[in-house]
Amino acid sequence: MFRKSLMALAVGVVGISAQAAEQDNTSIEEVHVEGKYLSSDRANSLKSPTPIIDVPQSLSIVTADQMLKQGFSSIGEIINYTPGVNTSQGEGHRDSVVFRGVRSTADFYLDGVRDDVQYYRPLYNLEQVEILRGPNALLFGRGGTGGILNRVTKKSVIGEDFTGYKASVDSFGEHGVQLDSNTTLSDSAAFRINLMYEGLENHRDFYDGDRYGVNPTLKLQLSEDTVLDLSYEYVDHDRFIDRGIPTGADGRPVDRLDDVVFGDPKLNKTELEAHLFRAALQHTFSESLKANVNVFYGDYDKLYQNFYASSYNEATPDQVTIDGYVDTTERQNLILSANLVNEFDFAGFNHTLIAGVEYIDTSSDQDRYNAVWTPDGNADSDTEIFTIGSRVSLSNGVGVNAAGTTVTNSFSTDLNDDSKVDIEVMSLYIQDEIEVSENLDVVLGARFDSFDIDVVDVKGGGARDDRSDTEVSPRFGVIYKHQENISIYASYSQTFLPSGGEQFANLGDDLSPDEFESAEIGLKWDFAQGLSLTVAYFENEEDRKARDDSGELFEGRGLEVEGFEVQLDGQITDRLSIRGGYSYQDGETIDEDTRETGLEPRELPEHMASLWGSYQATENLGLGLGVIYQDESLINDGGDRTLPSYTRVDLAAYYDVSPKLRVQLNIENLFDEEYYPNAHSSHQATVGAPVNATVSISGRF
Repeated sequence: MFRKSLMALAVGVVGISAQAAEQDNTSIEEVHVEGKYLSSDRANSLKSPTPIIDVPQSLSIVTADQMLKQGFSSIGEIINYTPGVNTSQGEGHRDSVVFRGVRSTADFYLDGVRDDVQYYRPLYNLEQVEILRGPNALLFGRGGTGGILNRVTKKSVIGEDFTGYKASVDSFGEHGVQLDSNTTLSDSAAFRINLMYEGLENHRDFYDGDRYGVNPTLKLQLSEDTVLDLSYEYVDHDRFIDRGIPTGADGRPVDRLDDVVFGDPKLNKTELEAHLFRAALQHTFSESLKANVNVFYGDYDKLYQNFYASSYNEATPDQVTIDGYVDTTERQNLILSANLVNEFDFAGFNHTLIAGVEYIDTSSDQDRYNAVWTPDGNADSDTEIFTIGSRVSLSNGVGVNAAGTTVTNSFSTDLNDDSKVDIEVMSLYIQDEIEVSENLDVVLGARFDSFDIDVVDVKGGGARDDRSDTEVSPRFGVIYKHQENISIYASYSQTFLPSGGEQFANLGDDLSPDEFESAEIGLKWDFAQGLSLTVAYFENEEDRKARDDSGELFEGRGLEVEGFEVQLDGQITDRLSIRGGYSYQDGETIDEDTRETGLEPRELPEHMASLWGSYQATENLGLGLGVIYQDESLINDGGDRTLPSYTRVDLAAYYDVSPKLRVQLNIENLFDEEYYPNAHSSHQATVGAPVNATVSISGRF
């Protein structure tokens, strides 16, 4: 179905091209955008800086300035204002994004390099965030099943000396400071350091935490044509885990329980310590031939432990069943990549060729212990029934159950799983963008991946399982530009997910990789004033064998999603800018065992819309207003558990006291909407924050 759809789309675009070529023989001068490598009109995650209008897929870029004005402090807040994607709960300890109906905890990248450990990613050292929709295996390899999110970090700048700062506090008590300082060491060297501290608080009882980040970078101009960027980042993050509230007989979150935390004030927590090393070497051989080499090493030590509501029945409205576990992950990722970008003429056509190689060596040790309650007052020793008061009577693993008996939990006796995983991936990819005419480009490419995974089941006495897969992921695109500022495109791409899943929990049965396909057609239009419009229609198909998105549980699930997106971004007038989007998505799941179709997928709101407007009222005073709408969605595939639709309004005002000092006010949920933005499963629905004001000062000198 996808291949036929794509061919029809491609034929239509080529037909338009031929017809327009007959009607207009005027020569259009090619415009090359000059300036910084990292800029809002180019996508850094595409291996070479590419103007958005020339990318045959839907994508969004959020700059550091936009993050500052909207008061963003998390990936989830950025997702809220991005069409085609929405957030999942992530069990309260990780970023989790739903890309066009596909939930992912691993499709995250840092300067184009895989960053797949489950944690909350900070924003303090970012130049921009890039969100690409649709499968992206050609440039990124496995995963990227519904899309990817790439964070582009700040680099040292030769020839500039500056210090930027930000300090903030909100009405819940959360506070933070950031520092960004760049120093030119010589004509060929610069040093930059970004620092961050956050004291975490929110509207939920017991929630607290701390987050630190330190990111020194060094830029060396080794020669006129060669630049080396070196970076080290240390991240330390502790926070309370909140898994939300149960759903009731009507399938919706029980709003009378909004103020109840179903967890242990002492033991619900996540801890992360990460060391990230990056080196990027860029060399220009000539105006037409460039190369870059990247080295990344990440060492992650992650723990999360939590209790949560696993079952609830409104027939006994004052009782809840509590389950829990502790999970640890130690992972080391070594990633080496290199690619060449070459522009040349061949056979009468201009070619932009990207050829690359990537090697990944991953070692990952993970285990999980279930809760064990003594004395065992329930049918299952890993769950216990408690009475619901102002909170569940539980602290430091000790509590009084619904029968009035004091019970004690142990996280050390029931080993659920313990595995040691080694992964080696060797990849080769090539993509050719062919300028067929002044108006028509064709993109052809393919990636070859050799994926070897070796799993040792420590719990099973050291039993070893291994699997090797080789996959070829094609990409095809057509871009027609009747004018330099308007493009019509059609594209087709594939990607895959190995049998170890996103987090390599186990291999399960001897399964071949899951396959994902995407066809998309769209229009991109850059208006003269600086306003950009993107309209895209897409079809995604997922053929998943027998696991969920985390690789921890097993289920048969396929998925088909189709929809369209509209995105508008830029300046309407000199004083007014907007950034808005709308997406419509319709999908159905496919049971891989029974082949039953037609079930509505979880976490797939049919309608989502967002709009942010910034108005420069005076030379010093700026105002911002934002609106988010998310349609209702299911918590489980084809189930009767539902997250209600909601509309949230946000407000901002910022005043430049001087060129070095800005005072800013951000108000989230201005009208105090009661809402539930996401969930993890039936009885873990996130309670949205009430009205919250943040005051900050920022500047640069």
